[in-house]
Amino acid sequence: MGALRRVDPAALEPIAARAWPAAEEGRIGGWRLHATDGYSRRINACWPLADPGMALAEAVTRAEAWYAARGRPAIFKLMDSDDEPADLATHLAGLGYRPHTRTLVMTGPASGEAESAVCVHAAVDDTFEAVFAAAGAGDPGDTRERLETLRRVPAPRAFALAAAAGAPAAIGACAVEGEWAGVFAMRTAPLHRRAGHARRVLSALMAAARQTGARRAWLQVEADNAPALALYNGLGFEAAYGYRYWSRAIG
Repeated sequence: MGALRRVDPAALEPIAARAWPAAEEGRIGGWRLHATDGYSRRINACWPLADPGMALAEAVTRAEAWYAARGRPAIFKLMDSDDEPADLATHLAGLGYRPHTRTLVMTGPASGEAESAVCVHAAVDDTFEAVFAAAGAGDPGDTRERLETLRRVPAPRAFALAAAAGAPAAIGACAVEGEWAGVFAMRTAPLHRRAGHARRVLSALMAAARQTGARRAWLQVEADNAPALALYNGLGFEAAYGYRYWSRAIG
């Protein structure tokens, strides 16, 4: 397996934003504002990806006002990167924001094989939704928001479902843009965990992604999720960079 090229967060982050689209989006110069129902932080946070085109304090104030108008607290997604302006973190800390939920962006080769026991479709179906809900945190609002987001994922996309003994066992999804395939919604039904089904789902997704031009894959995983990190490391994924959310109250 050849070495992957260096990953530029400035190039990959906009792809990640398009792959997991918020219900509503706004811009402050190079800052991207995302708002949905308030559960998935990625689609309920400000991503300061480039120069906002104004003084930092004014940009933060405008972002806070944008979220307040929608009845949402402002959350900022800051990368752990030399490219991230250090004064933004300092400014947010001075306003009472604190960092939390460190997340890793991992990249690897989009390589895998299709399996007869893993069905891949271009849309979410009822069985996929049932496994997603059963394997989630149990909050109906969170489940609804994420399923609605999955339906907005742009094509080319793929939704995979692995079966075990005739029953649905695990699911996953991916979206392709150029050479990149983004992976998300990886969930396994409680009765089928630790049996290799997630690995089968990811392999089938990568096989489908390669058919639409993908050669590299990315995914996001919380830094303290040891089982997921072990799975992805075993499939050739490595941490490329990380980020944290900044908010006044961790929710």
